[in-house]
Amino acid sequence: MQKFIAVAGNMGVGKTSLVEFLHQRYGFQPVYEPYMDNPYLDDFYQDMPRWGFQSQIYFLTHKFRLHMALSQSDGTVVQDRTIYEDAEIFAENLYRTKCMSKRDYDTYMELYRTMRSALQPPDLMIYLSCPVRAIRQRIKRRGRASEQSIPLNYLKNLNGLYEEWFSRYDQSPKLLWDSARADYLTDLADRIEFQRSIERFL
Repeated sequence: MQKFIAVAGNMGVGKTSLVEFLHQRYGFQPVYEPYMDNPYLDDFYQDMPRWGFQSQIYFLTHKFRLHMALSQSDGTVVQDRTIYEDAEIFAENLYRTKCMSKRDYDTYMELYRTMRSALQPPDLMIYLSCPVRAIRQRIKRRGRASEQSIPLNYLKNLNGLYEEWFSRYDQSPKLLWDSARADYLTDLADRIEFQRSIERFL
C-alpha cells in the first residue's frame, strides 16, 4: 500500500463526498463505511440503550476487517470513517449518556484496544468539521429513513466528542477542514486551497 488516508467526521459532514472526490481526482481506492449492512441500525435509532452495544460491536468488527484488508492493497486507499471513531466517539458517547452500561463499555473498549494494537495507523487523518445546524439540514436532505428521528442532543454530543478526539489524536499527521465554510466541490478557490493542503502529505 502506498498511502492510507482516513476521512473522519460526524454524520452528514461530507465524508462520502470527499472520498469520492479523492477517488476521482487522484485515483485513490475508496473504502466506504458498511453503514447500510448493519442489521441493528434501525433498532438502534429507535432504542439506543437496548441496541447500542450490539450495533457498536457490529461496526467495530467490520471496521477492523476493513482496516486489516487495507494493508493488502497495492495503491493509495482513502477510507470513509475509521475504527478509531467507532470506539472513541460513538461508543464513548453511548457510555457517557448511559445508553451503554459500564460492563458492556469495558468489554467493548478492551476489544477495541486489542484490535487497535494490531492496526497500521493512517498516513493522514482528515477531519471534516461542521456545525450541528448544517449537519441536521444535510441529514434531512439525503433522506435516510433511519436518521430522520436522531435526537438533536445526540448530534451535539457527537460533535463535542469529535472536537475532543481530534485535538488529542496523534497517531498520524492530520488535516482539519471546515466543510460548512469551504466547499471544495463547487468553489474553485476552495478546491485549490484544499488540494494544496492535502498534496503536502502525498
